[in-house]
Amino acid sequence: MKQDGSILETILIGGNKEVMSSHNRNTIGIKAFAKKKKEMTANRVDEAIKKLIKKKEKINFNTVSINAEVSKGYLYNNNKIRRRIETLRKQQQGLPSPKLVKRQMSDASKDVLLAAKNKRIRELDDEVKRLKKELMYLRGKLYEDMS
Repeated sequence: MKQDGSILETILIGGNKEVMSSHNRNTIGIKAFAKKKKEMTANRVDEAIKKLIKKKEKINFNTVSINAEVSKGYLYNNNKIRRRIETLRKQQQGLPSPKLVKRQMSDASKDVLLAAKNKRIRELDDEVKRLKKELMYLRGKLYEDMS
């Protein structure tokens, strides 16, 4: 094996001669792209969390990963994002879920509709009774006029 400065000249492997160099690779572009991609992913996660807060939806690792289109592993491995999601999730624990609020609202709406229908049924029953009395009165009058 022969070395000349920073360059590895030749290596003999199984009788084949291969040439390898140990010069530094230009990775500046790759590193810049990786940094930009990391920032874009963090921004997507941030936007997803803001959107979930605005919509008053449940915030947890699953909903954030779906909305930000990132893996749950990414969220768990990034300590800053992980702490933020855990904090928001704890804050939401005391609040009723949107589904529960909607169900309660729909139950209240059903109660209002039921009360309105019951009132309308009573009004119609009263009208039927009044009309029956009026019909009996008019039949009696008609009978008297005939005799």
